[in-house]
Amino acid sequence: MQLQKLFAAGIEGVNGYLVTVEVNRQAVGSGAGRTTVVGLPDNAVRESVERIKPALFSNYLHNKQNDNITVNLAPAHKRKEGPSFDLAIALGIAATMDGPPDDREKDNKFDQLPTDTLFLAELALDGTLRPVHGALAAAQAAVDAGLTRMVVAPENGAEAAIIDDLEVYTFTTLKEVADAIRTGWGQALSSPEPATHTEDHPDMSDVRGQEHAKRALKIAAAGGHNTLFIGPPGSGKTMLARRLPGILPPMTTAEALEVTRIHSVSGLLSNHDGLIQQRPFRAPHHNTSDAGLIGGGSMPKPGEVTLASNGVLFLDELPEFNRRTLETLRQPLEDGHLIVSRAAGRLTFPSRCMLIAAMNPCPCGYLGHPSRRCTDNNNAIHNYRNRISGPLLDRIDIHLEVPAQSPQQIDDGQAGDSSEDIRATVNQARARMINRQGCSNAELSGKLLQQHVQLPEDAKQLLHQAVDELGLSARAYDRIRKVARSIADLDNRDNISIEDISEAIGYRLLDRQT
Repeated sequence: MQLQKLFAAGIEGVNGYLVTVEVNRQAVGSGAGRTTVVGLPDNAVRESVERIKPALFSNYLHNKQNDNITVNLAPAHKRKEGPSFDLAIALGIAATMDGPPDDREKDNKFDQLPTDTLFLAELALDGTLRPVHGALAAAQAAVDAGLTRMVVAPENGAEAAIIDDLEVYTFTTLKEVADAIRTGWGQALSSPEPATHTEDHPDMSDVRGQEHAKRALKIAAAGGHNTLFIGPPGSGKTMLARRLPGILPPMTTAEALEVTRIHSVSGLLSNHDGLIQQRPFRAPHHNTSDAGLIGGGSMPKPGEVTLASNGVLFLDELPEFNRRTLETLRQPLEDGHLIVSRAAGRLTFPSRCMLIAAMNPCPCGYLGHPSRRCTDNNNAIHNYRNRISGPLLDRIDIHLEVPAQSPQQIDDGQAGDSSEDIRATVNQARARMINRQGCSNAELSGKLLQQHVQLPEDAKQLLHQAVDELGLSARAYDRIRKVARSIADLDNRDNISIEDISEAIGYRLLDRQT
């Protein structure tokens, strides 16, 4: 058969899309034939021909014809990247063979390829199937397109099998795939157990003292609020931030699928891993570029804010980040997604994460320290804090001072509740929010905010007074109300009190100091 058609998948942003692989063979009168790949392939796809030829010979799937072969990857307007098309192209070329095969090839001949199957794997020169990035996104694209079967390398089997309504098969070599096409597929993989990828986070009971900071962190975890820690070096800011994932509510199935898909596309999913159950924690260095933080490139890839989606993005030494880079966070933090526009089109990346940031109170770090003297003048302190813009600070709900502790305070401080105990309380508060309004308090906006955050008259007057005295924006006004709502939910109360508003106002440290 001179023309063959089968299916592979490409990746666009964090989503997969179906790619139709068409292979056509044409005889030439004399001379050596050539193989051409069209359909906007990148260099890795063009080079696939040089990997596929020895793989076909090694698996006795290639005869001695010197024909011209054209491989078309449709849709032609989308750029194809990476080696994931190797398997589909190799099978398409093998299926176009005609003429008398030699003895070793006669049992491997097949004329018809399945049209309900997606093939996704890189090939080694000996025909071994290798794993590729984005198998989960490709599996979802296969189901959306109505395909019922998917063939991948063994290392990609667990993540592809997460998707329901799709039979997933793994093979070690190209010859095994060809045998399955001719004689039958065998046993499909079953879906992996739900909790196949977990990590142990440090426990909150390790933190001695800092009761005020632990209280604020519990409020932030319950309501999903962005938080800024301000304190001298060694006061425990990073220690607290790294314990946040351990007290967050468990992810829903939809959130876990999204996190797993993002990590799969980014090549961060380990071999044989299935569904990620632990919320991600990302801590990029302060020299991270704009593209590294929010994603981008000629073919846009996820950045740190997307990799932290449904989890925590921790920015330590916040003023040391490039101010322009920090400003790119404003829209993702507000909307829960970001849009990257390129000449070829627009891509949407999820970015619904908690921002936890940490900074020193001044350049030297010791402003207000009980035993060390600050060496900075007022102008240096002002310039240091001015590296973070007001609009970005507006999007951070809780500004919390984390003071230095003496050795005696550390020794005498109470260990406090464990992460497991705190998480139980946080889960109850988050469940109240979901049952009442369908989302966390940090996500409330518009009519939902007006409906579910009602203040008594005395609390309203206190908040109005704070807004006037501190010069707060309308956004800060709403965020104080959301934090107060989370405080009431933690105490299992339906109504917000003046005490809740007073505590929420107290978490606007930088607003009071400007």
